[in-house]
Amino acid sequence: MKKKVLATILTFAMVVTSLAGCGSSGNGGSTSAPATDTQQTATAQTQTTDNTAAAETPAAEPAAELTGIDAIIAEAEGMTMEELANKAIEESNGKTFYGVGNSSRGKSALPLFIEYLQTIDPNYSMEFEWQQPKNNKIFEQLTSDSLKSEGTFAMTLIQDGNQIQSKMVDTAILKTFIPKEWAEANGTTADAYTGFLPLQTLNKVFMYNNTGSATYNNCWDFVYDGAHPLFMGVDSEIVGKNFLMMLTEDKYATWLKEAYDALDDTKKAYFEPTIQAMQADAGDLGLGANGAYALAWIKLWVNNYNEQTDDGPICNTLVDASATDQAGLLVYSKLRSVEESASVSVNNINVAAYQDGYTGIGGYGYCHYLFLTKNSPLPWTACAFIAYMTCTEKGFEAWGKDMGGYSANPNVAAEIEATFQHSQGGGDEFPAKNDRGYDWWTTEGELVLEDPVYCSEVSFTVGSWIDVLDHYSPGE
Repeated sequence: MKKKVLATILTFAMVVTSLAGCGSSGNGGSTSAPATDTQQTATAQTQTTDNTAAAETPAAEPAAELTGIDAIIAEAEGMTMEELANKAIEESNGKTFYGVGNSSRGKSALPLFIEYLQTIDPNYSMEFEWQQPKNNKIFEQLTSDSLKSEGTFAMTLIQDGNQIQSKMVDTAILKTFIPKEWAEANGTTADAYTGFLPLQTLNKVFMYNNTGSATYNNCWDFVYDGAHPLFMGVDSEIVGKNFLMMLTEDKYATWLKEAYDALDDTKKAYFEPTIQAMQADAGDLGLGANGAYALAWIKLWVNNYNEQTDDGPICNTLVDASATDQAGLLVYSKLRSVEESASVSVNNINVAAYQDGYTGIGGYGYCHYLFLTKNSPLPWTACAFIAYMTCTEKGFEAWGKDMGGYSANPNVAAEIEATFQHSQGGGDEFPAKNDRGYDWWTTEGELVLEDPVYCSEVSFTVGSWIDVLDHYSPGE
C-alpha cells in the first residue's frame, strides 16, 4: 500500500515538474534563491572596435527598462541609509504605514525607526499598524493584497522559505531589496547578491532534562526506542517540515550517516532495518548516496515525536525537575524567559550539542526574511525601514536581545554581542544559556540550515512522502 502511495506521489510530482520545467533554474540544492528582477537585468553590453565583426554579429538586445517598484528598488539599492531616510520623510510624513509579519517585534522596531527619522526632520510624523496573522495565514493575506492596484501593506517580515519561494517570489508578489550598507558589510553588492534578504537566523536546538539517567550523546538517540521528544510538529509550524526536508540534502544526509557510524553496535542493529527499508524510497525520490539514512531518521522522528502547540510550553516542561529524561527540539531563546524556582531551573536541562562527545546534528536554523510588496503604497519608506532593521544595532535590537537569533549583517551581529554578551548570557551559573554563536552552530554544532530553493524543489516529492507518515499519539 505504501508503495502505491509513493508511486502516486512521484507520478504527480513528475507532472508538476514537467509543467514547471521551462522556468526552472536547475540549481539543485543551492543556498541562494533566484535573483530578483532588478538583479537579472543588470547585464552590460560588451563594446567592440571591430566594425566588421560588429556588422556580422547581431546587436545584443538592450536591457529592459525597469518600471514601478523594480525601478524604485534599483535606485534605492545604490543609496545610503541617510539618503533613504530623506526619501522616506518626503514620502510618508503624516501618513500611516502598514506592515505584516510572522514576528510581532516589527511593531517594536517601527517606533524606533520613526525616532531615527525625527533626528533628521523633527517635524516628521507617521502612524503605523503592524499585523501578525495566525495559523500561517500571512501568505493568503499577501496574495489577496497583491490583487489591488495599490496594496495596503508596504512590506513584510516573513518566514518559511519553501512557501516564500513558491507562493511569493516565483509569483512576483514580493520583491527583494538589498540595502547598500548590508551588501558592503557582507563583502558584496546588490547586483552580485542572489537570494532573499535575511533579517536574522533563528535556531531550534535539541535539549533534554538531565535530572534522570538518560543520555543523548548522538542525534540518533532522539529517535531511539522509547524516545518521544517534544516538538511543535510539521502541521503546527511549517518550518519544522522544511527542517525534515532539508535532511535529505546531500550535506545533511552525510551528517546523519556519520552520526550513525559513531553509534555502538546495539543501536546500529536497532536502526539498520529501517535504513534498509528506506533504500528503495530514497532511490525513487532521487536522493543521494546517504538518502536512506535521512529518510530513516525522518520516519522515526515523525513516528515518535510528541506534538506540542508551542515552544514555550515545551521549554516550561523540560526545565521542570519532574520532566525526568524527557527531550525536545525547540527555539533556543526560550531559555531566556525561564523563572528560577525550587523545582524549575535552566540547570535542569542540557543543550545536547554543548555536551562533550555529542555527535550529529544539533538542531536547525531558519530565517526571517524582509521584502517589499509588489504594490507597496510607501516603497521608499519600506526600503528605509528595511535598511534600518538590517544595518543598525538599534533597528535590530528588538530581535537581538535574544540569544539564538543572529543578524545577517556581521557588523550588527558584533554590535549586538558587545551589547548583550549572549556568549556569557548565563555565566558560570547557567552554562546552557551561554550562546556559542552562529559560526559555531553552523559548523561544530551541525545546525541544519533552511534553503528555500531546495525545499521548494523537493516539496512535491520528499514533502509529500513526509505527509503520509504515521504520527505518534500518546496513550496509544
